[in-house]
Amino acid sequence: MDIASVVGVIVAFALILGSIIIGGGSFAAFFDAPSVMVVFGGAIAAALICFPLSNFLGVFSVTMKVFFWKVESVSDVIKQIVSLAEVARRDGLLALESKMSEIDNAFITLGVQMAVDGTRPEVMEDIMRTELDAVATRHRDGKAVLDCMGRFAPAFGMIGTLMGLVIMLGDMSDPSKIGAGMAVALLTTMYGAIAANVVFLPFAEKLGFTNRQELMMMEIVIRGIMAIQSGENPRIIEQKLNTFVPPKQRTEEAA
Repeated sequence: MDIASVVGVIVAFALILGSIIIGGGSFAAFFDAPSVMVVFGGAIAAALICFPLSNFLGVFSVTMKVFFWKVESVSDVIKQIVSLAEVARRDGLLALESKMSEIDNAFITLGVQMAVDGTRPEVMEDIMRTELDAVATRHRDGKAVLDCMGRFAPAFGMIGTLMGLVIMLGDMSDPSKIGAGMAVALLTTMYGAIAANVVFLPFAEKLGFTNRQELMMMEIVIRGIMAIQSGENPRIIEQKLNTFVPPKQRTEEAA
């Protein structure tokens, strides 16, 4: 589980609820079912208009990556690739077949299997980069749905507020109810702002971050496997792949 995402969501809502309590407001005054329907229902409806149903439904499983995602350590992946390179240089590419069961990274397994099978280098790289592009596309589509909902939630919040004002101004028979009516109308705008800035847009940004991390990892694997296939020295492969590691981290590991 990604602790940062969990803590961020909890802190955001805790600050909002804490401000209500400190300000002397009641939770009941900050809840309005029609406003919730307009904001969240409207954002969902807008996303359905913008994307095919399959893309929209897929966002629920993709969103889970905000809280449950795990990308292997860059250093661990590099060490594993260098270890495979040492085996290949010492015993030949075919010797990697005996190491397949020890590899828990499916993308590394794909590359090693093609290298063992004698696949041409250009074909290997083409297949692995096609896989990388497919992963990037899937992640981009999931993020796009959340970005869309984040853009439209505040707009539907404003629409709900205007609707509330129209309803309130349509019945001015009791001036004492104007303040309460205005408060309810403004709730929809607040819901839209919270939905966009606490849920949809932050989730989309986190998905973008996890996507960049995963793609970087796949790029490391591609370069490493291609270097192994071409018979490069394991130390040279390690130096090349370490360029993906921040200099400070490289120094700490060397120490």
